[in-house]
Amino acid sequence: MPELPQDPIMLYSVLNTKLRDRYSSLEDLCEDLNVSKEELEEKLKTVGFVYNRERNQFV
Repeated sequence: MPELPQDPIMLYSVLNTKLRDRYSSLEDLCEDLNVSKEELEEKLKTVGFVYNRERNQFV
């Protein structure tokens, strides 16, 4: 699996695509990719995005 982008805007785009196409939740994505949910949320929060569980995407 390719590494996730370090740039928060690119990370936002990649994660939302993966959440839309493959994962039913952020937890599933993090478990499958072996990444920290908290670290992803903190990185995206720095540019104003938060995870919306009902929409299963960062908004």
